[in-house]
Amino acid sequence: MVKSVLITGCSSGIGLALAHGLRARGWRVFATARKAEDVVRLTDAGFPAVRLDLADSASIANAVEEVLAQTGGRLDALCNNGAYGQPGAVEDLRREVLREQFETNLFGTVELTNRVIPVMRRQGHGRIVQVSSLLGYVALPYRGAYTASKYALEGITDTLRLELAESGIHVVLIEPGPIESRFRANAFSAYQRNIDKTHSVHRQRYETMERRLTKPGPAVPFTLPAQAVLAAVRRALEARRPRTRYRVTLPATLFWYARRWLPDRWLDALLLRVAEGETK
Repeated sequence: MVKSVLITGCSSGIGLALAHGLRARGWRVFATARKAEDVVRLTDAGFPAVRLDLADSASIANAVEEVLAQTGGRLDALCNNGAYGQPGAVEDLRREVLREQFETNLFGTVELTNRVIPVMRRQGHGRIVQVSSLLGYVALPYRGAYTASKYALEGITDTLRLELAESGIHVVLIEPGPIESRFRANAFSAYQRNIDKTHSVHRQRYETMERRLTKPGPAVPFTLPAQAVLAAVRRALEARRPRTRYRVTLPATLFWYARRWLPDRWLDALLLRVAEGETK
């Protein structure tokens, strides 16, 4: 029987790479995107595409209903990839801006997952793959909203894994480092929309950050193409007993061990040096 997977955030980058890669491996891929024009593009590429906006509960409910109608009420896997980054110093993040970040990166993801879990419980198996980030376990300056949402995603995923331990449903975290995608372009749009640089004490830092976000090509060393995440997701979906976490890129692995073994002050110094290096 052909296995089915629902993937969020397939308009570009990691989500699009996962959609194409898993389809090539024989999965029936339901590719979702927030914008109608991206859904059309995915449909034209041959996917059963569905509009899904993680910030909209009605959109989540409709998407799940539409997918289950096409699968006869079954779903083998859910890959929660949809997310965006809101740059800005913590002291410049208005409450509504922080809430908007969490609506997509955490609240919508959990709501979608909770709609799928009963389906997987009934069928006695399933895979839930959460695409997190190395910023789910270390912090960098001016990424507080995104980092907080990913820390929260990791915490709730660890809890969910424990709660589903006897259900036949495996829950896995994917923790990529720097990956080629439209992430920086989308982050820059969110920054322009929500951060008042003119009246901020961080104005000079923001000007440097703008150059990084708009810089063509990879922003940092060791950046890998989006296909690098596919290998980890494939193992998470297809291994008989998948690991709880898969890290992607050298920085993700190095920071994981640094977080575990270095004292906080030493780690802070390392992370500040990394942040300074991004400005050169």
